[in-house]
Amino acid sequence: MRFTALARLSWASCIAAACLASPLTAAAQQPSAAAVTAATEIIDAKGSMILFEPLVPGVIEQAKNVFMQTSPNLSKDLNEVAANLRKQLALRLGNLKTEAAKVYASRFTEQELKDIAAFYKTPLGKKMIEEEPKAVDGTLRMAQDWANKLSEEVMGLFRSEMKKKGHSI
Repeated sequence: MRFTALARLSWASCIAAACLASPLTAAAQQPSAAAVTAATEIIDAKGSMILFEPLVPGVIEQAKNVFMQTSPNLSKDLNEVAANLRKQLALRLGNLKTEAAKVYASRFTEQELKDIAAFYKTPLGKKMIEEEPKAVDGTLRMAQDWANKLSEEVMGLFRSEMKKKGHSI
């Protein structure tokens, strides 16, 4: 999967926010360990964790930049602390992966997760993993072009309708 750094950070932030914003309630049934394991297999097969990789360094960089704005004279020490924190907190991605797997496991039955994981091990599943990002990227580009053309059309329609009302815009 190929994503720009900004796209990865944006997607990862959205996904992480969704994971953290919708925790399972105590009343909700907790997914089984087998369901979480199957969900983890899906995350691994799809390479989904690559979306999350920028999170820890991004959060550390943002915090460092906040301190740099108020104390630019501490840049050397802040950079050193940031480097150490990146090493120290890198393992936290494992926690995020577990939480993401729990979200999947709360949405699908254990058998569905096993079936999905099995699918991603097939030739078609592997092709899906390889080709889906390209299809999504192509679709997003096409949708952007479509929206740009629509925008031009709408601007023309506004001008035409406003001209009928005696306004030249």
